[in-house]
Amino acid sequence: MLPYRSVKSVALALYLMLGVGLGLGGAAMAQSQLPDHVVSQFGAPPSVPAGDLPTDLAQAVQVAFVDSITQSGWGPDQTIALETIKVSGDPRLAWIISDLLRFVTNRDLSLTLADTGAALLQVDAPRSNPWGAITDPLIAWDIPAPPDYLAIKRQIFTTIIPGWDQIFVDGDVDWRLVSWGGVLIDDRPFDTTDERCNCIPAADNPATTDAEGATWLQDDDIIFGIEINGEARAYPRQIMEVREMVNDTLGGRDLGIPYCTLCGAAQAYFTDQLPAGIKRPVLRTSGLLSRSNKVMYDLTSWSVFDTFTGEALTGPLAQAGIQLDQATVVTSTWGAWKAAYPETTVLAEYLALGRDPDFRNTRDANGPIFPVGDVDPRLPIQEDIIGVITPAGQPVAFPRALAMAALQKGEAVTHDGVTLAIDAGGLRAQGPDGGDLGSHQAFWFAWSQFHPDTVLWPQ
Repeated sequence: MLPYRSVKSVALALYLMLGVGLGLGGAAMAQSQLPDHVVSQFGAPPSVPAGDLPTDLAQAVQVAFVDSITQSGWGPDQTIALETIKVSGDPRLAWIISDLLRFVTNRDLSLTLADTGAALLQVDAPRSNPWGAITDPLIAWDIPAPPDYLAIKRQIFTTIIPGWDQIFVDGDVDWRLVSWGGVLIDDRPFDTTDERCNCIPAADNPATTDAEGATWLQDDDIIFGIEINGEARAYPRQIMEVREMVNDTLGGRDLGIPYCTLCGAAQAYFTDQLPAGIKRPVLRTSGLLSRSNKVMYDLTSWSVFDTFTGEALTGPLAQAGIQLDQATVVTSTWGAWKAAYPETTVLAEYLALGRDPDFRNTRDANGPIFPVGDVDPRLPIQEDIIGVITPAGQPVAFPRALAMAALQKGEAVTHDGVTLAIDAGGLRAQGPDGGDLGSHQAFWFAWSQFHPDTVLWPQ
């Protein structure tokens, strides 16, 4: 593995690579019917050619998008190639422009690339947030990827940041939606997470205290509570916002616990009791995002997982058909949790690394800060919901505030074999027999994009 480079040095390298030497000078494929709210927000999509790129256009893609990265520079050849791309009218190529825009730090080059992307998409050229302005309509319109897209994207991403060579591989991943989250991959060996890194540092087998020892927590601090086989533990948001991933053992079961600050979602996956021959997955943060949701991977097999469903998408675990079962995560306050579970343990204060970030309702208070495309309009983007899969396999979302109000009035909150109950000031979903269904809280935009067929309670 190559040594880490800091994010700052990566940005400097990209400025040198892509910020100097800037020059100055088939049949259409029918789009599927788009929802009305997409057309209302983004307009009608452009027509999309089918099939391979013409030879001259494929060469222009190589020169402008690949050679500029591998040869560490942008010059007249790239400017000429970009003009060929611009006049091609092929909106599929805007996906590669989106990938480059995430890394480019030189404003002139960024605007030049965005102008080309806008021409391909037939939208106004953006003067601010070029990456988002190009990427949002690409996602919303579901523009297909260009030929050989993964190979091109892999070359761009793995040249810029080391450590992703085992991530960008074939699998059941929509690589169009994968972007850089602004941090490096966490690939430290298991149980060495006290070592610092230029990454979002996961915590393995984290130290804990009893409730009385958690004098640093206020009663109104948000925690993510998990109870397994009678053993309860609180994962304070102040720590989870710094760590974003915990590999733990609770109630005799191994767990991987990702937290996506951007999605407002903490989840817990059982990482034991897997088929014979499958080693325990050790979940890590890849440094990548998919529609503003973290992309996690298994350090042991380098298999990429869908963070919202627990399904392995690449690598040996995908080939084995692994989908991790979920345990319920109750989002509540420390005061309510310790009152309901007085024997609870809680993660030790030092795991917060001296920080109290509390990102919620600050940096992303006005919605996702990364491109997500269109959002199901049935609820506000950041409405808190309790998401669960029914016993029949149907995703269902319960608006937290509405469900809590109904339960506090003594009304039942149920849907297709799912019953919501108040637990330690939060909510959990139970099956017909009262068993745990593995529910968790999330922002509506995140749940609905990973479960587009979700039912919304009440119907």
